[in-house]
Amino acid sequence: MIILGLTGSIGMGKSTTAGMFMEEGVPVHDSDATVHRLYSGAAAPLIEQAFPGTTVDGTVDRTKLSNAVLGKPEALKKLEAIIHPLVRAEADRFLAEHRNNGTPLVVLDIPLLFETGGTGRVDKIVVVTASPEVQHKRVLARPGMTEEKFEAILAKQVPDDEKRRRADFIIDTGEGMESARAAVRAIIAELSPALKARN
Repeated sequence: MIILGLTGSIGMGKSTTAGMFMEEGVPVHDSDATVHRLYSGAAAPLIEQAFPGTTVDGTVDRTKLSNAVLGKPEALKKLEAIIHPLVRAEADRFLAEHRNNGTPLVVLDIPLLFETGGTGRVDKIVVVTASPEVQHKRVLARPGMTEEKFEAILAKQVPDDEKRRRADFIIDTGEGMESARAAVRAIIAELSPALKARN
């Protein structure tokens, strides 16, 4: 089984690209979606204990939590210490299941692949990118996003040019959906001989 790590900075089109892999029949483990589930499940009581007042009816209120940790490195570390092991456990279950089923190719969609030292968990890395202008426009269009929040998020992320340098494959989502879809198909096609060789 080949494990493809999919990553990219905020607003680069990673979720859309993950969807394209799924459309091509490649199973994807989505870290963001896992966090979302955990926020209304196993992680909620742990987060409430660490950050009192950040949950409502047993579900994490993302705005309240964001206010509690944004711009506070120690608070963020505390949150990551709760969330990262839970997400990792879910990803490990996903990988084990597909390994048992003989799935040839899977994608781990990990927003902070480089930042969390996750490169050793994957065989190849796909980085999604776009121009700074496109990124800025996309991110600032998100509900509740401000320049200050955007800058704080960017400051925590490995710069885009370094991510591209360390990638095995690059998908530029700024060139449109069809171009991105073609790039996804090309990656799957390129890995197919390797998949056959492993079987």
